[in-house]
Amino acid sequence: MAALLSVLRRAYTKPVTVFAEQAMDREQDMLKASKTREPLAGILKTTLAVAVASACHSWAGAEALDDVVVSASRTGQRSFDAPAAIGLVDRATIENAGPQVNLSESLNRVPGLTILNRQNYAQDLQVSIRGFGARSAFGIRGIRLLIDGIPATTPDGQGQGSSISLTSTDRIEVLRGPLAQMYGNSSGGVIQAFTRDAPEQPEFDAQYYAGAFGMHRADVQYAGHVNDYALVADYSTFGTDGYRDNSKTERRQFNGKLSFDVQENTRVTVVVNQFDMPLAQDPLGLTAAQMATNPEQAGTNAVNRGVRKEVRQNQIGSALVHTIDTDRFVLARAYYGTRDNVQYQAGIPPATPTGAWVSLNRAYFGAGLQYNAQTRLGATPVTWVAGYEFDRSRETRKGGAAAVGVKATTTRNEDNQAENSDFFAQATARVSDHVSVVAGLRHSTVRFASDDHFLSDGNGSGATLFDATSPVLGLTYHATDSLNLYANYGKGFESPTLAEVAYRGAGVPAFNTSVNASSSQHYEAGAKWASSPRSRLDFAVFQIDSTDEIVVASSTGGNSTFKNAPGTTRTGWELSGSTLLTPHVRATLAASMVDATFSKTFTSGTNTVASGNKIPGIPQSFLFSEVLWSGQPVDNGKGASGLGSQAGIEFTRAGRLFANDVNTASADGYATFNLKASHGWAVGSGSLTTYARIDNLTDQHYVGSVIVNQASSQFFEPAPGRNWTLGLRLVLPL
Repeated sequence: MAALLSVLRRAYTKPVTVFAEQAMDREQDMLKASKTREPLAGILKTTLAVAVASACHSWAGAEALDDVVVSASRTGQRSFDAPAAIGLVDRATIENAGPQVNLSESLNRVPGLTILNRQNYAQDLQVSIRGFGARSAFGIRGIRLLIDGIPATTPDGQGQGSSISLTSTDRIEVLRGPLAQMYGNSSGGVIQAFTRDAPEQPEFDAQYYAGAFGMHRADVQYAGHVNDYALVADYSTFGTDGYRDNSKTERRQFNGKLSFDVQENTRVTVVVNQFDMPLAQDPLGLTAAQMATNPEQAGTNAVNRGVRKEVRQNQIGSALVHTIDTDRFVLARAYYGTRDNVQYQAGIPPATPTGAWVSLNRAYFGAGLQYNAQTRLGATPVTWVAGYEFDRSRETRKGGAAAVGVKATTTRNEDNQAENSDFFAQATARVSDHVSVVAGLRHSTVRFASDDHFLSDGNGSGATLFDATSPVLGLTYHATDSLNLYANYGKGFESPTLAEVAYRGAGVPAFNTSVNASSSQHYEAGAKWASSPRSRLDFAVFQIDSTDEIVVASSTGGNSTFKNAPGTTRTGWELSGSTLLTPHVRATLAASMVDATFSKTFTSGTNTVASGNKIPGIPQSFLFSEVLWSGQPVDNGKGASGLGSQAGIEFTRAGRLFANDVNTASADGYATFNLKASHGWAVGSGSLTTYARIDNLTDQHYVGSVIVNQASSQFFEPAPGRNWTLGLRLVLPL
C-alpha cells in the first residue's frame, strides 16, 4: 500500500501514475458537468452554513481539494470525493504538533477520533473511533491499524500505536464509518500511516527535543537515492521520568523503507521496523480520594511491586505493485514479525499478595493480494478492487507470581493462536454526472485456539471460530464541483482479542470461550463543501447499533475479564473545517459529539446495568481548534515553507467521561489551551528550525483517561498540569 500511495503521488512507476491521473481527470470532467444544478446546491450550501455558523463562522474542511487518499476505496482518489468520513494529517502538521512521540499530538484534530494520552507508556494510548476501542485496558482494539500497508493489528483485533514511527511518517489517514468495515474484523475505524518517500537529492535530518518531567527525544534520519534504490532510514530514542511516580520510560525505534524497480512496470517496497522498550513503568490508576490528595502519586502497590512492562518487536514487510496497463494493476504484500512482552502486575490479592507477571512471546505473519481495475459497465465508468488477505499470530503465554517485580513462580504456560482468512471486493460506479454508488462485500473467518501445557485438566485449552459477511453500500450526490452529499450503510463485526479471552471470572487464568463476537449496523450521512479554494467543511451524522457488545466485566491488579452486553447504540455528529482567514493565518476546527448508551439492561457481576446507561470510556463530546499564524504565506491550508516564524494557539475541550457501566463514577470534562511557536533559518541549502510549546497553559487539573470498571475503584489516570517542550531540527542536503 505504501508503494501504491507513492505511485499515486508521482513518486513511483509512470504507468500507474498515468492511471491515477486519468481517473481523477475523468472525475473532474464529471464534476464540472454538474454546474447545471447550481440553484439546488446554493440552497444546500445556505442550509449548511446556517447550521454551523454559530460554531465556526468562516471555518471549513480539513484538507485541500487535491489531497489524495486511498483508505476509502483502496485506490487513489481526492479526499473530497471519497464517499466517507476520512481525515488526513500531513507531514507539516505532525512536525508542528509536538515532539512526535504520541499519535495524540496530531490526530486530536480528526473529529470522531478520540486519543486519551494516559501518561502511561506501559499501557499505550487509549484510542477510539465513534466509541470503538474505548474499552481497551491496553493497546488499541476495535480499530484497524496499518503502516505502509502492513497490518499493525493482529488477527484478533489488537494493535499498538507505538508501532508508528512518527519521525519518518509522511501522512496519516483516518477512515471512520461504514466503509471501514471493508477492512474486516474489528474495523470500528481505520488508521493508516505512510512512511515518507526518499527525495531525489539525499538529505540528513537530525532532531532533538527536551521537555518537562525529564522528557528527551532524539532522532537521526537519512533519506535519498542510491543509484536506483530509494532509501529512508530513521532511528529515534525517547525517554521520560514521567509526570507521575513509577512512570519512567525508555524506548528506541528504527524505521527503514527501501524502494526499487525490478522491471519497468513493477515496483517493490521493503519496510523494516524495530521497536525496543526496555522499561515502561506503570503508575496504575487512582481512586478519587487518591487523586484529590496527590494526582502525581502512583496507584496502590505500583511502586512496591515494581509494576512495569518490557517490549521488543521486530518486523519486515514488502509490498509489490505491478502495473498491467493504464487501467489495471496488482498489489501484493507479505510480512513477518516477532514481539516479546513481559509485564509485571500488581496482582490480585489475596491469591498473589506479592504481585504477578505475564509474558507473551509472539510470532506473526501474513500475506495479501489485491487487483485494481478501472473499466466500464456499458456507459458507466466503474473502479473496482478485489482481494484476499491471510494473517496469523501465534504466541506463548506464561505467567505466575512475582516478588518485588521479579519472577517467583510459573503457574501458566500455553500457546495461543489467532488467524483470519478474508475475501473482499469493492466497486464504485459513476452512474450519472451527479450520482456515484459504492458497494462492497467482505467475508471474514477468524479462528482462536489455545493449547495448555501447564494445567493437567486442560482448563486453559480450547478453540473457537467467528465467521461473518460484511456488506457496505453507499450513495454520493455530486451537487456541484464544490459540494458532495453522501450516505452509507455497513455491517461489521468485532471478535474478542486473545487478551480478552485469557481470563475467566474473578481473574482466573484460563481460555474463556464464552465471549462472543459483536455485530454492528452502521448508518452514516454527510456533506463535504469547499466554499473556496482556501476553505472546506466536512459534516457527518451517524448511528451504530450493536449486539453482543464486548465490555469489561472486571479489572483488578492489571488483569481484565470481559463479557457481552446484549445491545448498545451510538448516535452522533462530526464537524471538521479549515480556512485561510488571511494569507498568513489559518484556522482549524474539529468537533464531535456521541451519545453512546446500553440499549438493553444486563447484569455484570453483582451489578445491574440499566438500559440508557452511558458506555464508559467514551467522552461525550470533543473539540479541537487552532489558529496558526505564519510569517510566510500559507499555501491553501498546507502550511508554510518551514522558514521564518510561526505561532499558534490550540484549544481542546472534552466532555464527561464515565468510568464504569453502572455510571456511578465519572470524570468531569475539561478545557485546555496550548501555545506553540517555531522559527526556521536557511543554512546554506538546508535549514535549522527551533520549536517551543507550552501545553495546558492554564494549569488545569483533570483526568486524562479512565480504566473501565476497575474493581478497586482506581479508575482515574490524571493528566499533567502546565508543561513545556523545546525542540531543534537540522536538515542538510548531501
